[in-house]
Amino acid sequence: MGEPALIFEDARGFGGAMDADNGGGGGALLGLDLGTKTIGTATCDAGWRFATNGTTIQRGKWGRDRETIAALIKSRSIKGIVLGLPRNMDGSEGPRAQASRAYAKNCAEAFGLPILLWDERWSTQAAEAAMIGQDMSRAKRAAAIDSHAAAVILQGAIDRLAGGVL
Repeated sequence: MGEPALIFEDARGFGGAMDADNGGGGGALLGLDLGTKTIGTATCDAGWRFATNGTTIQRGKWGRDRETIAALIKSRSIKGIVLGLPRNMDGSEGPRAQASRAYAKNCAEAFGLPILLWDERWSTQAAEAAMIGQDMSRAKRAAAIDSHAAAVILQGAIDRLAGGVL
């Protein structure tokens, strides 16, 4: 879709790239919670106020994932991607973090959008607690956990980007 974009690990750098790329207006973001079998998705509004869980994509080969994500990007006019980076509790990175970094590189090359790698520790637990609080059944939670975790990841990032969380 374009030339390779930058991959950021700092919200300030990502926010600056978003502002520069979009005339200071931010733009809608796509949040991704990358699992081994599924990818949870979430989106936010262009003003970076609210993240909303989306669909859960069954992972396949990169070509199929790319087509599905490209359709989401087009349908929602996405201007950047926030991808969960699974770090260990001590902050170190293992094989899953390396896989997420490789996926971020593929996304950057395929879509030409800025990518923010966001620490996803506790995102699944926070999403599950919220769904339990809504009295959601175990079966419904299992089906929706990845997209809800993507929304937790994206909300954390946009709170930081908008200056609401330090």
